[in-house]
Amino acid sequence: MLLKKRNLTYLCFPILFLFILVGCGKDDGSPMTDDTVDDPIDDGTSGNFNGELQWLKTFGGSNIDQATAIVESADGNYILVGSTYSNDGDLAGLKTGMDSDFWVLKLSKEGAVIWNKIYGGEDDELATGITRTNDGGYAISGYSRSDNCFVGSNGGFHDFWILKIDANGNEVWCQNYGYPGSDQATAIFETQENDLFVTGFLDVTASEGEGNEGRGNNGTLHGVGEYWSIKTNSSGDFDWKRYFGGSNNDRSYDAIQTNDGGFMVIGASESDDFDIIDSKGSYDFWAVKINADGALQWTKSFGGSEIDVAYSITPTPDGNFLIAGDTRSFDMDVTENNGNADMWLIKINPNGNIIWEKNFGGSEFDSAKDIIPISDGNYLITGSSRSSNADVSSNNGQNDAWCIVVNGNGEMVFEKNIGGSNLDFSEAAIYTSDGSVIIVGNTESNNGDISENKGIKDLLVYKLK
Repeated sequence: MLLKKRNLTYLCFPILFLFILVGCGKDDGSPMTDDTVDDPIDDGTSGNFNGELQWLKTFGGSNIDQATAIVESADGNYILVGSTYSNDGDLAGLKTGMDSDFWVLKLSKEGAVIWNKIYGGEDDELATGITRTNDGGYAISGYSRSDNCFVGSNGGFHDFWILKIDANGNEVWCQNYGYPGSDQATAIFETQENDLFVTGFLDVTASEGEGNEGRGNNGTLHGVGEYWSIKTNSSGDFDWKRYFGGSNNDRSYDAIQTNDGGFMVIGASESDDFDIIDSKGSYDFWAVKINADGALQWTKSFGGSEIDVAYSITPTPDGNFLIAGDTRSFDMDVTENNGNADMWLIKINPNGNIIWEKNFGGSEFDSAKDIIPISDGNYLITGSSRSSNADVSSNNGQNDAWCIVVNGNGEMVFEKNIGGSNLDFSEAAIYTSDGSVIIVGNTESNNGDISENKGIKDLLVYKLK
């Protein structure tokens, strides 16, 4: 089964600044039948999830700090991954510069720091995802502007940066993958074969078509951005690299391994050519199915005439898939919209056909960043909300971290917002072995549910039971 986590990047240049500091990642993308050590999904003995807040913590310094992904460790504690620009507060003594670095914390079940480490070079690194690995360690995805692994290892501007650490946070190895443009990894998971699968996007214009080894597309050069997926062995040496997309911006945010040993990669596409054969509008949810060797099997677009972005995917016990994100549309595949943007949840079959779709939100902007299975056949969706009506019962001010629980038919059975008077976001969640949900993100508030803020933006983590 599957653990999750998620998202970030930009869709296009005008909104780059809004997205560049937000991450998404996946904790585990193994198929539904894979019963690995990474799977703490409730076995029915830990009790039902009621959504009561157990504790909330913030960590950081005087600058910008955030969490983008989380996994449960083998000892039942939590490993958080994110990024930090701070060199004081909780980061005092860990770094000296003001550039961004990967930031990894191990927390106890009560939210106390067990260990706290940073990783990076002289330029910026932003972490987006983490997965537990079969050897007891962790693999972290993100992107970097530094020569992290050896002099000259950076291909230019942003590279995919994959960092392997052991159970105590010691670096084991790292790998850069990239070319002269901005290439950003957004999610990582260990496959059922104990390899690694990384997805994100490639600036294929800057790479001049490189990054597509083995696909055999006769040198066809697509557009400014492509889904880019890399499969590596357990040491980070790549087996294959593949890009998919069209002549505009196409951004992958999540992926899972499917029961046939292949992969499903999801995100958003602005294109209407090359690999995109059924564009609906401005940006669409876009799903790409590839086989175990990275060969394209099919692609599907979902959405309406406005901007629709998919951030997270999870399999269902009946062999289908749930994809969550947000929609600004109210036509075509989107049957309703409560306001500016809604959380949008679709269920598709293995051939990419929609089984049903649901909207959640109010009159303002509401978005989903992660979806995970929890108890009783339900699913928790976490993201953010600016609304205080319709499906959203309240708002603490500006933007709140928001989570809902839906049943297997997509009907909402619970919702909860967390935050203060400023901007608060949740990015990823896990369902733990004791039947709790741990949600991570970031906050700019220092009131309401947020008792302390050390700087511009703090890492946010809270536990619901």
